[in-house]
Amino acid sequence: MRVVSLVPSLTEAVARSAPGLLAGATDWCTHPADLGRVRRIGGTKNPDVPAVTELRPDLVVANEEENRPADLEALRAAGLEVLVTEIRDLPQAFRELDRLLVGALGLERPGWLDRAEEAWEAVEPLGSFSACVPVWRRPWMVLGRDTFAGDLLARLGVRNAYAGHPKRYPKVPAAELEGGGCDLVVLPDEPYRFTADDGPEAFPGLPAALVSGRHLTWYGPSLVEAPRVLAAALRTALRG
Repeated sequence: MRVVSLVPSLTEAVARSAPGLLAGATDWCTHPADLGRVRRIGGTKNPDVPAVTELRPDLVVANEEENRPADLEALRAAGLEVLVTEIRDLPQAFRELDRLLVGALGLERPGWLDRAEEAWEAVEPLGSFSACVPVWRRPWMVLGRDTFAGDLLARLGVRNAYAGHPKRYPKVPAAELEGGGCDLVVLPDEPYRFTADDGPEAFPGLPAALVSGRHLTWYGPSLVEAPRVLAAALRTALRG
């Protein structure tokens, strides 16, 4: 079987579980590090449809949030089978990974998936904290309702201040963020690359947790260590 992945998380999941299956991946697929022989087929939002078709994959792996419906329809129109995942929380991530790896690809359930479930089952909340979680700047955008990242944070004891917003990724004026009354701000390094010099200064007096975007937003092998990595970053911020 030949697989093309349009989602960095799923690229890592397939490559770690059965590396010989992966024929193509996006330019944003960075893990695992040894993807050198895999053909790059453009971005998640602008895949090179002819390049994907040329690879003659048995399956194209996509996600309803990461990829555009028009691109997926173009791939289907070219005669390719496209599996579209939907992942809004941790249990759904585990179900969809099982559906892809075991159901669609016919693999034995990988050990990393079992370890990821065990790691999250053992999580104990750090406390009860309110946070805003920007994911973009200029304009400011934050995590809203019904997001995978928000669910992970909730399991660690961090309540997303915008979890009740009608939009999943609302644009919020900077003044509203500054006066939101949160206990801390959580700043991931993707999709916008927040750093110690770019982000915390916009929230004076508020603890800023700089977290790994891969561990906060990716659903794949990174889930094994995500509870430990995220908890460490949150503890550092809360301790000041």
